[in-house]
Amino acid sequence: MKINRFKSNETGLNRFFGPLEAKIMDILWCREEMSIKDVQEQLEKEKPISFNTVMTVMKRLQEKEVLIKRTEKRTSFYKPAMTREHFLQTQSRELTHDLLDEFGPLAVSHMLDALDEADQELISRLEDKLKQLKKDV
Repeated sequence: MKINRFKSNETGLNRFFGPLEAKIMDILWCREEMSIKDVQEQLEKEKPISFNTVMTVMKRLQEKEVLIKRTEKRTSFYKPAMTREHFLQTQSRELTHDLLDEFGPLAVSHMLDALDEADQELISRLEDKLKQLKKDV
């Protein structure tokens, strides 16, 4: 699953989702499976929000395949299709591939420049990956 809209001017989950979508995903990633009413009650701790608004957004997230719906009697329960960590890993991998496909060496150059601010563990992992790639050639 790939989120097609990436907002470079936002932070965190808002880069991939609208503000309400991000809040709902944040709630569900902390609790696993919830009904629309349960999510609405969590959101209302900040400010009032209608059941229909929450339902519409959760259905939209289901259509984007980030939520899975299960119905029991007359109540629908939603849970994330994947963990937050897996979601972020998948989306960052897709973004990286898109950047490399579109900008090639220019994207690599900027990624290398960004390493000036990276911690030593990340640089060590990169060195190990480069060594492995050289062995495979």
